[in-house]
Amino acid sequence: MITTRTRTLTPDEYTQLLAQIPPRFTVMVMTVIETGMRWGELVALRPRHVDTEARAVTVQDTIVEVSTKDSPTGCRMIVKRYPKDDEPRTVTVSQDLIDALLVRIDDLGLGPDDLLFPSRETAGGTPLSRGTFNTRYWRPAVQRSGIDFPARMHDRRHAHASWLLAGGADLLSVMERMGHAQIQTTQTYLHTLDDADQRALAAFHATRARARASR
Repeated sequence: MITTRTRTLTPDEYTQLLAQIPPRFTVMVMTVIETGMRWGELVALRPRHVDTEARAVTVQDTIVEVSTKDSPTGCRMIVKRYPKDDEPRTVTVSQDLIDALLVRIDDLGLGPDDLLFPSRETAGGTPLSRGTFNTRYWRPAVQRSGIDFPARMHDRRHAHASWLLAGGADLLSVMERMGHAQIQTTQTYLHTLDDADQRALAAFHATRARARASR
């Protein structure tokens, strides 16, 4: 059986694309690539989900977009506890991302329960629509970047998993970080980068070298 390799954004392509993203969304895209969050999880983030001491972000809620006729509340954006078992998923991030999130919180004067990435740059803002973001900001940025395939915002999540695995991260760790229910889902991201095997081998040798040095 022949399998088709999924096209995944490379680190260089990500850098090109980030440079074309409007500044108000830069930190949001940085958060996606570093955490691998789904769209609903991303737009549901609030300052209280950011742990500066542990350098981590907790996925506790998700925002689901529905048609008003199908909404039990009449609202298009519905906040739900996530995941279904109400156990939050905590993702470790870099100090650079923590610093960027703190600057954003301070600049917008966000309270603990305000949305980090609302539809308008203001405290107490409403959820950002995926369709609006894709049409007005994401797709134009992809076109300006010169990337040779129609990268989606969701491909940030794919890239996150692919880069981790290419760098030598184990499947179980990536599965937990991504919030996958089955490890088979995580396995689909193996070998999606051209140099995945080389990166994994480099990670192997680096770990082996550290073990030898500690003896």
